[in-house]
Amino acid sequence: MRGLSPRISRVLVAFVHDVAMAALSFVVALYLRLGDEAYDWLSGSLFYPWVLFITICAGVFWFTGLYRGIWRYASLNDMFAIARAVTLALLIFLPVTFMVTRLEGVPRSMLVINWFVLAALLSVPRLLYRVLKDHGFQHLLERGDANRVPVLLVGAGDAAEVFIREMARDPAAPYEVLGLVDDKGTRVGRQMRGVRVLGHLNDLEGLVERVTRRSRPPQRIVLTRPLRREAMERLLELADERGMTIARLPRLADLKSGEGERIEIQPVAVEDLLGRTQTKLDRGAMRCLIEGRRILVSGAGGTIGSELVRQVAGHGPGELTLLDYSEHLLYAADLDLSERHPALSRQAVLADVRNPMALDAVLAEHRPELVFHAAALKHVPMVELNPVEGVLTNVIGTRNMADACRRSEVAGMVLVSTDKAINPNSVMGASKRLAECYCQALDIAERDRAQRNGGPATRFVTVRFGNVLGSAGSVVPLFQRQLAAGGPLTVTDPRMTRYFMTVHEAVELVLQASALGLGDSIEATGKIYVLDMGEPVKIVDLAKQMIRLAGLRPDKDVEIVFTGARPGEKLVEELFHDGEPMAATGHPGLLLATPRTLNLELLSRGLTELAELAAARKRDETLAFLSRLVPEYRTGAHARDDPAEGDHTAAAS
Repeated sequence: MRGLSPRISRVLVAFVHDVAMAALSFVVALYLRLGDEAYDWLSGSLFYPWVLFITICAGVFWFTGLYRGIWRYASLNDMFAIARAVTLALLIFLPVTFMVTRLEGVPRSMLVINWFVLAALLSVPRLLYRVLKDHGFQHLLERGDANRVPVLLVGAGDAAEVFIREMARDPAAPYEVLGLVDDKGTRVGRQMRGVRVLGHLNDLEGLVERVTRRSRPPQRIVLTRPLRREAMERLLELADERGMTIARLPRLADLKSGEGERIEIQPVAVEDLLGRTQTKLDRGAMRCLIEGRRILVSGAGGTIGSELVRQVAGHGPGELTLLDYSEHLLYAADLDLSERHPALSRQAVLADVRNPMALDAVLAEHRPELVFHAAALKHVPMVELNPVEGVLTNVIGTRNMADACRRSEVAGMVLVSTDKAINPNSVMGASKRLAECYCQALDIAERDRAQRNGGPATRFVTVRFGNVLGSAGSVVPLFQRQLAAGGPLTVTDPRMTRYFMTVHEAVELVLQASALGLGDSIEATGKIYVLDMGEPVKIVDLAKQMIRLAGLRPDKDVEIVFTGARPGEKLVEELFHDGEPMAATGHPGLLLATPRTLNLELLSRGLTELAELAAARKRDETLAFLSRLVPEYRTGAHARDDPAEGDHTAAAS
């Protein structure tokens, strides 16, 4: 086959092999049926049926693409393909031979025997080739190669099987799997591709001792699936004591096998430390909310806003408008969207939510049917230093957007809020609480107006949640910068706790809450959706875990320094106020809060006075009036210090 490419040569060899096996199977089946008389039959009445069978098999194998399978990666799917091809060949051979020879001289039972013989002759060489490639003698001798990194796999599922298979088939594989640790305990004592499931995750320390005595000490623990936070904390402590590192496999959907690409294990990400289970989502309802509609996202360049843009775009909106006051952030969000969804109709609008005329113009031009309002000043200490700006953006900006939505008859507006609005110690928290109050009051007023007069009404949905991992100005990027500089890591207070959630999960639940809240449910009117944030995390524990993830030891290699709480910070987060009865929503990741609501007319007058004070830059008067409008707001010496009551902004919240 000189002159042919290697790929074409391999295809021809596979095809010729399969046709030859078809010819041989006929002879073997005939021998099994007739014994020594088979040669006489084959040279006589069965010669033409034999040639016809070979021809039919060649055509079937070619048109079904049987030769295209890569023998190196022969699998159960290939066996099914062989069974289909053999069945089809015999089903064609039978009527064709009947029309030509009336099946005279063809033993009927030979056809059944031939099915099994041909299937075996096509399957066995493929499987032998794979076995030799995966477990050849040279490779078996290399399994204990000292150059390989010895690892323990945590999790005995599909991802672990893929990893073990790839390490076994690659003679130059960088890892040697010493054993499996079952996080569920249901497969202890069993084997996966020759690798034993040694025990339960709770017995990991003893398992490491046994493996060390039996072969050699594992240097790395590789997670094949997410673990709960308590299990992750134990793993990190054990790894710290034993001098081991922890890594994880990519998601199963990202694992590539059979393509000549090596599986690369990855560092454990900070979000893996949360140990959050995946919330089941009603993606159909989310798509119905978005698909084909005109959507506007304010604060589209921020952490939450940009993720909202990405996820909304994935649900097929008819048009998407990005609104932000930061030129750079807006450009980055628009560029990202253009690369991910080039065919999506979109607009990037540079505008300030403080300017009601600008918002009216934007909504009149783009006519959104649904608005996600994520524009806000969120950094607690920075807003504390600039309270007038926080009030103008978070309170007055939200009022401007909500009023513009009413005037433009937008179907719904979703306000992204924060847990810092509960018993706020900070201007940021108090301003977001006022924004919640205004949207609640509007939602009730719009419902009442629609019931009295009929016609369309604008719905206002508020979604409240805690800290987002990795958001701009949050504690995780701060710790990462401090680790890169060699430390120390700064934590405000050893008692400081936070609720954490990844930005992807938070925005998914915002969309889920929006789908629920903008439905026909009257029960949700004026209420606030609160995301289930799981268990709170101590900031000092997060700092220690991040140090361990970097392969270092807390307080030995990297110091942790306590700096004291900053203005506006509380020690403990709250998701519900004592006066907010909590209700279930029917969705496991969402709860409903029923906070006190204010009269819309009185609240509007108060916000107008607050806006005038803030616009006049009267800082003290603005703060004093903010305290009147939000009675639970405590500032300065009056701020709450009780860990059972406070807010929780991270060391760099």
